Amino acid sequence: MYVLMALVFVLGYLCIAFEHPLKIDKAASALLTAVVTWTVLVLGADVIIPHVANISVGHDSNSEYVVHQLREHLGEISEILFFLLGAMVIVELIDAHEGFKTVTDHITTKKRVNLLWLIGLLTFFLSAALDNLTTTIVMVSLLRKLIDDQQDRWFFAGIVIIAANAGGAWSPIGDVTTTMLWIGDQITASSIIGNLFLPSLVCLLVPMIYLSFRLKGEVERPPEFKSEESLRNPTTPFERNLVLCLGLGCLLFVPVFKSVTHLPPYMGILFGLGFMWVATSIIHRDKNIEVKHPLSVVGVLRTIDSTSVLFFLGILLAVSSLATAGHLDQVAIALKNSLGNIYSINIAIGLLSSVVDNVPLVAGAMNMYPLVTPEALANAGENASWLQSFVQNGDFWELLAYCAGTGGSCLIIGSAAGVAAMGMENINFIWYLKKISLLALLGYLAGAACYIGMATLA
Repeated sequence: MYVLMALVFVLGYLCIAFEHPLKIDKAASALLTAVVTWTVLVLGADVIIPHVANISVGHDSNSEYVVHQLREHLGEISEILFFLLGAMVIVELIDAHEGFKTVTDHITTKKRVNLLWLIGLLTFFLSAALDNLTTTIVMVSLLRKLIDDQQDRWFFAGIVIIAANAGGAWSPIGDVTTTMLWIGDQITASSIIGNLFLPSLVCLLVPMIYLSFRLKGEVERPPEFKSEESLRNPTTPFERNLVLCLGLGCLLFVPVFKSVTHLPPYMGILFGLGFMWVATSIIHRDKNIEVKHPLSVVGVLRTIDSTSVLFFLGILLAVSSLATAGHLDQVAIALKNSLGNIYSINIAIGLLSSVVDNVPLVAGAMNMYPLVTPEALANAGENASWLQSFVQNGDFWELLAYCAGTGGSCLIIGSAAGVAAMGMENINFIWYLKKISLLALLGYLAGAACYIGMATLA
């Protein structure tokens, strides 16, 4: 049963990768993979669970343990899904009011190289202020206004994924794994910003510098289309700018809300969504129903890509089943036994995060390699040199934040940013593998080498 779970996951992963040749939507493959892996786990609970959990042996207790774990994982996944849904609605609401036109009107360049640097750096710094998932949703929506050709848009979306993950890695609120380490006291905000900013920037600059010598020509802007209805009753510039400012303000408010209340980020995004709902209702209260419906949250909800949300649900549930069954713990043990060196372990974890979700990988690493206190380090004796890397702000934790945050860019389903972009633009897995993965890998390795060099010289 243990091996069967892994085989089912690999088969489901391949179906997702070859979505277009198979002509089966990736969301369907992800959902089936999730349900089948959990079914295999619960049917084989008497064999699998006693080896990974300290509970009494017995069919009922083992099955109940699996169901309990499923509910816990579903709760964690639901937080991400509600956050994703709230952010998508706010972004779509801005788009419905043509709020992004305010931004795109200021981006006048059509040259691919200039646009590359503008989009890349804007995404990098915006991701640190928001988070990589929200930033990807915003930037992909912007790309739709800037680039007409689908292949060009896919290419720039790939750069957005790399930039969003790199920008999120050096901020305590920019990536969920960095936030996990920050909340767990493995790292502090000042240390992670100071020590990971340069490696994260290198991670983005290496592919962009390479592409600067390869990209030629200009992109084609999409034609401006206005329906007959919007020509009769268009949104005013005031409404457009107001909704843009309110929407971005709600997105930026999320990390502030989390810091003040200590509630999960999805509560902040739901607060922002409720605020936007009330604000847009007041703005359009005097308009007739035909005009204000497409500009309302109710109308926007119909345009949300629910397929990408279901895909996200499926892939995260499938990975969580492997975490419950102990597959990820086995990987962590194998890495420790085979590699030993903390730098090699982290680089391997980062590459592995491009295949499976980085959240359970980091959670597994936090359990496998506990945080070392100053007292424990003082009494470590000959193990002090190894344990030194596991103290607060130790090299292991900082490099783990970088690797787990940026390694997922190597494959499009290796990060929340990649999954969101894949769902929004229907990007082909194989296309990304051929066009973007090598660039992401070069940037990832260059940034890791930068951090190792800085740590060695320190």
